[in-house]
Amino acid sequence: MVIEDALPVRGNSYVEIAYEHLRRLILSGELAPGNRVTVQPLTESLGLSPTPIRTALAALERQGLLVAQEHRGYFVPKLGRKDILEIYEIREVIDSVASRRVAELESRSDIVAALEELLVQQRHAVSEGDISAYRDLDLAFHKAIWQSSGNHRLLSLAENLLGQVRIGNNVSSRVPGRVQIALEEHAAIIKALKAGSPQDAENATRAHVREASRALADYLARLEDRPSA
Repeated sequence: MVIEDALPVRGNSYVEIAYEHLRRLILSGELAPGNRVTVQPLTESLGLSPTPIRTALAALERQGLLVAQEHRGYFVPKLGRKDILEIYEIREVIDSVASRRVAELESRSDIVAALEELLVQQRHAVSEGDISAYRDLDLAFHKAIWQSSGNHRLLSLAENLLGQVRIGNNVSSRVPGRVQIALEEHAAIIKALKAGSPQDAENATRAHVREASRALADYLARLEDRPSA
């Protein structure tokens, strides 16, 4: 039996409840690339009717977090090398512009301090072997720069791309040695922002995103070339 008014979440529409639930499962990796997402199990687990769930699924498809296959339903997308290169190509532009804008700010001590603290937390998460926490902190690091750039259209574009980047990050963090390199790249970005050097901040950010893209594409290529058991 579906009882929508028994939901523990108040003040949100049923579509938002379904959307946030599914988005969390996808971004956390609980719904892995290739997994099928169907309406009926969600109506039972969330206590919602099919209508808001279908609306949420369509919204997630528009954001690139799901793909629809005719007569088969929705699936969490599998990102291949071409997908990764496209996503990171766009991200390189967004992130580098945001870093340049932050470096140009007259008052940037607060954002620099916040980034330094996030880097400390990232190092701690890695030392504890908590890669899930590291992934969250990595995104928080870049979101802080986007939000501080003062460019609202850039922020909107970045937020729309965020889900797809997170799917890529779930794989990127498994690339041997990549996390340690990323920490040093984050430190280089902070150094440039702290110095107030727009060009250095842009260059450090471009180098970071390009290296992440290259490492992830190479890793996926090795997986694709691996003989099947």
